[in-house]
Amino acid sequence: MTLEQLRIFVAVAEHEHVTRAAEALNLTQSATSAAVSALEARHGARLFDRVGRGIRLTEAGRVFLPEARAVLARATSAERVLTDLAGLGRGSLRIAASQTLAAYWLPPLAVRFHAAYPGIELELQPGNSEAVTREIEALQADLGFIEGGEATEGLIDLPIGEDELFFVVAAEHPWVRTAPGPEELVRGPWIMREKGSGTRDRMDQALAEIGVTAPDSCLELRSNEAVRAAVLAGGGATLLSRLVVGADMDAGRLVRLPGPPAARQFRLLRHPGRHLTAAARAFLRLALPEIDPSLGQRGPAA
Repeated sequence: MTLEQLRIFVAVAEHEHVTRAAEALNLTQSATSAAVSALEARHGARLFDRVGRGIRLTEAGRVFLPEARAVLARATSAERVLTDLAGLGRGSLRIAASQTLAAYWLPPLAVRFHAAYPGIELELQPGNSEAVTREIEALQADLGFIEGGEATEGLIDLPIGEDELFFVVAAEHPWVRTAPGPEELVRGPWIMREKGSGTRDRMDQALAEIGVTAPDSCLELRSNEAVRAAVLAGGGATLLSRLVVGADMDAGRLVRLPGPPAARQFRLLRHPGRHLTAAARAFLRLALPEIDPSLGQRGPAA
């Protein structure tokens, strides 16, 4: 069994199609099929069922997939240790971040990091908080940044700052003229992020605090920008970070509803089993100078 065979197996499993996996890997279809067949023949296990023009993992394939991913992650980690010995002249840094942080907080830091270390390839992978946590747990990213939630067992999990979220509506919304009563709050409509996002978790909590546990009308969208656009179009009310709606509030396009802001923490995640590269340490020094980058913990108070 080779790392190349494992890499091909994982790609085919994720694409559920040999041709699309081959294209993603920049290989021929025949080479991709041959690698999977060789892996199955060598170990006497059928990993895929062929269904029409597509394929599906067998039970053996489903059991093997996380093991294959873990081996590839460890091999990547080992390669990164060797690359790290070359210093900050070359290398890569993969950061997974929830959408608010990926869209608003991290890009200026990425620009500064690239200017300081142009030889480091920086990849920023956005997702919701749940997806980011899974990436860190699977050793697929060097650093993770998420919003709110509880500490994750087995990971270095550090609060790094606070955020404020506001209930907002479009300037023309009736709730701007007349404060909504309990029945109107329940009727909505509300515009929400998807379940699994830090913003959605905090919105559910904030709605419960004002007596809305099951809104009559709710539109669920998978990005902050989509939620913001729907609210600006008059689709309803939402709860979003100051980072997302601050400019619209200042311009009068969105109006904050009465009441205190909802607070949450931003958090840094990293896996203690993934080598903390020189690039990751340099990024932490740039973004969070109060963090001890060698340990992933806050340094002693001055």
